[in-house]
Amino acid sequence: MDRLEAFKAIAAQAGRGELTFPTNIDASIKLQRALNDENCHIDLAAKLVQADPLLAARTVAIANSVAYNRSGMEISSVKTAVQRLGVRTLQSLVTSVIVRQLGTKIRNPLLKAKANQLWEHTAHVAALAQVIARRVSHVDPDTAMFAGIVHEVGGFYMLSQAESYPEVMEGDPEEWTAHGEVQIGRGVLQKLMIPENVFKAVEAMWEGMRALPPENLGDTLLLANDLSPIASPLHARPGATSVAAASTIDFAVGDGTLASIMEESAEEVKSLTAALLHN
Repeated sequence: MDRLEAFKAIAAQAGRGELTFPTNIDASIKLQRALNDENCHIDLAAKLVQADPLLAARTVAIANSVAYNRSGMEISSVKTAVQRLGVRTLQSLVTSVIVRQLGTKIRNPLLKAKANQLWEHTAHVAALAQVIARRVSHVDPDTAMFAGIVHEVGGFYMLSQAESYPEVMEGDPEEWTAHGEVQIGRGVLQKLMIPENVFKAVEAMWEGMRALPPENLGDTLLLANDLSPIASPLHARPGATSVAAASTIDFAVGDGTLASIMEESAEEVKSLTAALLHN
């Protein structure tokens, strides 16, 4: 089996919904479904979060980040953290746990290193997307963070399958972008019940088309990807700039510029990224 055949095999499984997830993901997916229920109130959400130590720690960390703790009042209670964040942000955090858990199955050191770098990249993109949405494109910041968390989920799944299909790590990175990312990514996004607007934003990222200044969620996601100081280890995205060149991206935003906004928001991005990376 060559690399393209391996991509096709994994993509076919994803298309049929026959995805192989680590067993610890099942509980997180059930939690995600519970939080998606419109009748899920804050008290119930807090109880569900407290049952998962990793999610509980990450929830408190995010609630204490600069992005969500404008008052500077640090908290240590999961329930208070849930009240501060709200159910929608919790949905993003549960998804971040699911994405991160895809790497727990990996034993090969090279693959694990790639998964760790991909998660660092993901955390930076999610944090940057949240700030860009709020300060620049004026799309919903929580949705933008969620889109950042899931934008590479197909890559995580591919890495989790690489020990069964070692061919996927052979060849040029462009082959993943051209033949694996879209087909596998769509299957995983569907399995995780990703909302249509986020799904379309990730598809726009796959196409590499965007407007500057960013006008919509897809533009916001692609700009965040470009500005991430940690590149994806899987590919150079079509239309994306290098990490070095991304520092030159600038444009007017109201009375300021993108560069001035990102400088003002640097501590916010750093704090939110660290909270997402919190284990």
